[in-house]
Amino acid sequence: MSDVYKRLAKKLDELPQGFPKTESGVEIKILKKIFTPEDAENALKLRPYPETAEIIAERFGKEPSEMQEILFSMATKGQIGSTKMSGKRMFLFMPFVVGIYEFQINRIDKELVDLFEEYFPTLMRALGSSGPAMARVVPINTEIKGEGEIVPYDDIRKVIEKANSFILNDCICRKEKALAGEQCDHTLKACLGMSREENAYDDFSLGGEIITKEKALKVLADSEEEGLVHNLFYNTLKGHIGVCNCCPCCCGVLRGVNELGAEHILARSNYVARIDAGICTACGICADERCPVGAIEESGDVYKVSPDRCVGCGVCIVACPVESIELLERPKDEQKTPPKNIIEWSIERANGRGIELKLK
Repeated sequence: MSDVYKRLAKKLDELPQGFPKTESGVEIKILKKIFTPEDAENALKLRPYPETAEIIAERFGKEPSEMQEILFSMATKGQIGSTKMSGKRMFLFMPFVVGIYEFQINRIDKELVDLFEEYFPTLMRALGSSGPAMARVVPINTEIKGEGEIVPYDDIRKVIEKANSFILNDCICRKEKALAGEQCDHTLKACLGMSREENAYDDFSLGGEIITKEKALKVLADSEEEGLVHNLFYNTLKGHIGVCNCCPCCCGVLRGVNELGAEHILARSNYVARIDAGICTACGICADERCPVGAIEESGDVYKVSPDRCVGCGVCIVACPVESIELLERPKDEQKTPPKNIIEWSIERANGRGIELKLK
């Protein structure tokens, strides 16, 4: 039976995101924890793009009603993805991250946490080894200074305004750390899923709370006050599926950057923080309590931002008691435009990894 897990691991590693092999075989142990052999075989037959149960049933040689039941069961267990398009429920083969692991939000336990933490360095180094980045930092745009108009992918509220359905979930990273005995004080329910489809989550929510656009905007505002970083998935111009509000103590992406130097796992925004030395009182709040990547350091009687390290999130600004920090647009030659959509992202990512993009 172990062969099915090796085949599943290989198929996951053939996706642009990757699922690297280890000497210990911990990645196989993870798959055995999440999938039964039968579920693994079914997942292998799915494709990495949305299809209806009827289309999948024809390929499986099953009745659509039976296939629908199987697919809903697998989606509920977080083994595959499910989305709604043009009013129809669709199913698809998903990457491990972002995807299957995050979907374990209702099934995660200490055993899976330990396996994931063992796999974490190998996985993050692989995810961060080639671009385009998985996620993109979106700044707190109310404090941005500059002459040009803020482009939509650098304005989280514009992204939210374009969506019609929203769902609020627990943060898998904070839940994982809590199970590991390292619980932080940040809000657990802080991850937003979104869709342009009307009523996208009414028939399938994976246990998340369906919320209004107004509530989604409040979640963003509360996250900014709390010092959480808006990380948009994916790092594309359009077609975003969610935004995580992340803390450096738990977030896998920020841990990958800070602990492992995973350069291509997170794209910074096109903005950079600057501290006005004439106003700064050297209280240290920005460096000690806010900056998620260690980009702010003491310099004499004031604090300074390292532009090369800064990801342009702006969370330092909210907490500055003397309003000495602002976000400035980076020089044009330092700005990066993300891929147009997930298809373009996948092609670029596959090319960066030196693999052939497979759609079967």
